[in-house]
Amino acid sequence: MKKRELGKSGLEVSAIGLGCMGMSFGYGPPKDKQEMISLIRKAVELGVTFFDTAEVYGPFANEELVGEAFAPMRERVVIATKFGFKIGPKGEQIGLDSRPEHIKEVAEASLKRLRTDVIDLFYQHRVDPDLPIEDVAGAVKELIREGKVKHFGLSEAGVQTIRRAHAVQPVTALQNEYSLWWRRPEKEVLPALEELGIGFVPYSPLGRGFLTGKMNENTTFDSSDFRNRLPRFTPEARKANQGLVDLLGDIAKRKKATSAQIALAWLLAQKPWIVPIPGTTKLHRLEENIGAASIELTLDDLREIEHAASKIDVKGARYPEHLEQMTGR
Repeated sequence: MKKRELGKSGLEVSAIGLGCMGMSFGYGPPKDKQEMISLIRKAVELGVTFFDTAEVYGPFANEELVGEAFAPMRERVVIATKFGFKIGPKGEQIGLDSRPEHIKEVAEASLKRLRTDVIDLFYQHRVDPDLPIEDVAGAVKELIREGKVKHFGLSEAGVQTIRRAHAVQPVTALQNEYSLWWRRPEKEVLPALEELGIGFVPYSPLGRGFLTGKMNENTTFDSSDFRNRLPRFTPEARKANQGLVDLLGDIAKRKKATSAQIALAWLLAQKPWIVPIPGTTKLHRLEENIGAASIELTLDDLREIEHAASKIDVKGARYPEHLEQMTGR
């Protein structure tokens, strides 16, 4: 697979990474551990070198899964994980916590679960409004100096936070949601990242599965699937947003590709320092997503997508209000 550098950091990764969250958390019951380990190792064989996890996925189970999968091949991959949530005794999220002492505790625990002596990319999962971002960046800077972390990242941060953090410890990558149906980063975030030389890692690049064309207004989710709580996934919103999926499907037919591949190829075509991390638990989907890296969208293709997408008014908020308030700070 083609490689990409995240900004000007020197961190080179596969053009498409793998988000591991859904293997343990978020999209229904956890999947079979041995099957997921096999899938992760197969991804490496297919050229994926960039893998995304977090302590809160499970919590803890996803890091343990990733750690076990990579124990025999650690030197071949770049592992990104995250800190920033306070986790209760029953595994529940009870708010944010990016105090420097907590960051260091999380780093030590993540290193053990990941069975490694260094975290390649350590993201703040959500910006903590109760703490100056300079303190957070300073804590990660110390971990980098100690050799426990290689690169610092932010997730769902706004431009002012990014600039302030970057002044203390260079930010290697920002992980925000970005896809054809969530384009807010284009307004302020992408220009700032280009100026500062920071890479961009879009999560949910396939709109949590919606842009694959494999679901419609009648699709039902497991009771533990968090999409049940997202306004954009009500049957009414899915019906209203079908036009975007139809657009991708039309272009995919012409390109002898799939809707998912066109959605990913569109992201790759936006900037050379963008590395999407679609998640999957199925081998055929993994192979399909990886195939997007070899699809070339021409300027005419991109203009056509832009023109058609501009006429589609996406319905439904991406998060309930209390979760949206935790983003873009």
